[in-house]
Amino acid sequence: MEYRALGASGLRVSALGLGCMGMSQSYGAADERESLATLDRAIERGITLFDTAEVYGPFLNEELLGRALAGRRSALKLATKFGFKIDNGKSCGVDSRPDHIREVVEASLRRLQTDHIDLLYQHRVDPAVPMADVAGAVARLVEEGKVLHFGLSEAGTTAIRQAHAVHPVTAVQSEYSLWERNVETDILPTLRELGIGFVPFSPLGRGFLTGTAKPAESYPATDFRHTDPRFQGEAFAANQKAAEIVGVIASQHDATPAQIALAWLLAKGQDIVPIPGTKRQSYLDENLGALDVRLGDEDMVVLDKALTAGTVTGLRYNESNMALVNR
Repeated sequence: MEYRALGASGLRVSALGLGCMGMSQSYGAADERESLATLDRAIERGITLFDTAEVYGPFLNEELLGRALAGRRSALKLATKFGFKIDNGKSCGVDSRPDHIREVVEASLRRLQTDHIDLLYQHRVDPAVPMADVAGAVARLVEEGKVLHFGLSEAGTTAIRQAHAVHPVTAVQSEYSLWERNVETDILPTLRELGIGFVPFSPLGRGFLTGTAKPAESYPATDFRHTDPRFQGEAFAANQKAAEIVGVIASQHDATPAQIALAWLLAKGQDIVPIPGTKRQSYLDENLGALDVRLGDEDMVVLDKALTAGTVTGLRYNESNMALVNR
């Protein structure tokens, strides 16, 4: 396993982490037995960064990780998130009031069966709460040893700078892949200026870049892709055509499209630690194969040109979810 440092913080993790959300929601029915086996396999293969959130389930994903990682916590890094209101088992808006942050952290610690959270993210920026108050609340939890590192998810450059001025931000998490590259314009340059690491989620375009995606209507209503604009109608056909180049490069490297998409992302900088999500051992092993793929300069140029913002059709979220992105 290759290991990387997230920015200047000193937090050292495996070059690929594991996004655990799908083990409890969003991408079809959950299979706890296979999820637990996948977590075991991830540890066996050297993965040390496990990403969850209170809202996944809600609460079920943290409970799953708490059971799975009990007794072997010391070598692993747990990342979880606060920032949503949860009522009757559903998220209903954002809430980053300092008192709420503390309540969430105490509850997350119980569910995760641990005495500290390695990386605590604000899940979405709360426009009603000054970022200085959010960062200050996390700083107090760091002083108490309940949190070791502070992170932000889907935050814009202003919010990142405001938070970092109060307490060092270790990592920022956002979507980044061959077909979602908006962070290249201002987010990545800002992070590198400030010495902050970057953790891309959905690095495989919610499966689109693997070559196995289906139109939105083929997925059940409980699957996130059922309402994903890029899987809808004409957008699906256009995006399939744009993503074909990934398969072409894969055939030249005796690799899978998923491995090429991850290898491209890993080559974008040593401060980048993708967290592809999976709930199956076979996909986990496939994703880890990306660490053995070495793309040449020409491959990178071809992929960069083929999948620019202008060649991908549709927003990356539906309208309500896009409203929560702080940029």
